[in-house]
Amino acid sequence: MSRYHEPVVDPMQVSRSEQKRRVKEVEQLVTELLRLPPQCLAEREDLDEFRDLLVETARLKGSVRQRQIKYLTKRIATLPLEPLYDLISRHLGKELFEKKQQHTNEFFRDALINEALAAQEAARESGDAWGENWSSRTVAELQAQMPEIDPLTLSRLSYLFARTRNPRYSREIFRYLKSVQELRQRNT
Repeated sequence: MSRYHEPVVDPMQVSRSEQKRRVKEVEQLVTELLRLPPQCLAEREDLDEFRDLLVETARLKGSVRQRQIKYLTKRIATLPLEPLYDLISRHLGKELFEKKQQHTNEFFRDALINEALAAQEAARESGDAWGENWSSRTVAELQAQMPEIDPLTLSRLSYLFARTRNPRYSREIFRYLKSVQELRQRNT
């Protein structure tokens, strides 16, 4: 079972800021790949077409290097990123992977809170009752990616945040997602 999942969200729903953040994360991944020795890059067969370009780019300096990194970012973004994060984690440490996980958790927390606020507003406008066990697409997506998640917990916490606007519940959502990811990592 894989440790990292890119959020499966309609690109039209992702803000431009989030799109830019994701490109920056892939750019950081490419920069870390440039730090690896060529022998380590040889471990990944999906990098075969990029290996020479990565080695050449690692030797470059200044703006030429930055242009090559941007070019490699566009090309490598089409590959599955999880194996590349694993490669970097094995050779350079897990810092980049952990940072990516944190951004993913923040994204899902924000998506869940925004969905809860919209559901609360829709229920208020229509006069319908809205409770702790409301139906959420974000929770369904998270549960598809991480079956260990308790959907009632996330629905309840997002409901409480929408009702009270207390940041404590936002932090609780983040902590819960983080604890589920850590549990998954220990079990893999």
